[in-house]
Amino acid sequence: MINTSVNLAGVVLKNPVMTASGTFGSGAEYGEFVDLNRLGAVVTKGVANVPWSGNPTPRIAEVYGGMLNAIGLQNPGIDVFVKRDIPFLTQYDTKIIVNVCGKTTEDYIEVVERLGDEPVDMLEINISCPNVKEGGIAFGQDPRAVEAITREVKRHARQPVIMKLSPNVTDITVMAKAAEAGGADVLSLINTLTGMKIDINRRCFAIANKTGGMSGPAVKPVAVRMVYQAANAVKIPVIGMGGIATAEDALEFIMAGAAAVSVGTANFYNPYATVEIVSGIQQFMEEHGVGDITELIGCVK
Repeated sequence: MINTSVNLAGVVLKNPVMTASGTFGSGAEYGEFVDLNRLGAVVTKGVANVPWSGNPTPRIAEVYGGMLNAIGLQNPGIDVFVKRDIPFLTQYDTKIIVNVCGKTTEDYIEVVERLGDEPVDMLEINISCPNVKEGGIAFGQDPRAVEAITREVKRHARQPVIMKLSPNVTDITVMAKAAEAGGADVLSLINTLTGMKIDINRRCFAIANKTGGMSGPAVKPVAVRMVYQAANAVKIPVIGMGGIATAEDALEFIMAGAAAVSVGTANFYNPYATVEIVSGIQQFMEEHGVGDITELIGCVK
């Protein structure tokens, strides 16, 4: 009998496969394609203290090997999320991880406190949001800000805290260590890479926001490298993501040091991607005589 369960800061997932925030809604729209019971966890779309309308359209553009998005974290806010989405997800035998976004530290704290008594398993803090008070620099691009917001969130959180790191930095290990120093229980990376596309016929930006977050297969080698670096720089678990579309992709991240993986862009063109990856990892373990997934985590040094 092979064991695919993984332990993230005391939360045991039946397997290491979860959804990437913003690509799966809160599970309802994928329910007819995917048996959510088979996933290690569902990570929800970003939730803020108040509803966010997001960026002006167009907000998505296809690029070679992936896509750009500048949705702007559109969400209905914590009140609707608690009333509508949590009851839906609690029907399933899967862990619930809520992605939290905000424009100031106070925004994050408000959501974290509201979720304290809710039946959710972990909180993933999206620190790629611009810090309004710092003139629009993302929290995740300044190690002092990363450590400070992590420490504040930890003071108020009742669930284990995952800090989601931005790849748009000079040295990912500095950010990983800053989050760990602030008390993070788990790290997740990478968030999207900043990109741009120009429509040459209309002579304008393809996305109204000018820039967008690039995701999809083209970012995977960068993501694997950053996950490897982060996993070897800290002692806490790391969740890897960035261009994962197959079990082979997921296993690359796991062997690089990821204790779990998130599937994002692949959901858009293959709604069955997550469950196919779950099956593929099990098949790989059976074929290679691996009894426990922990044998593969970080096995490449």
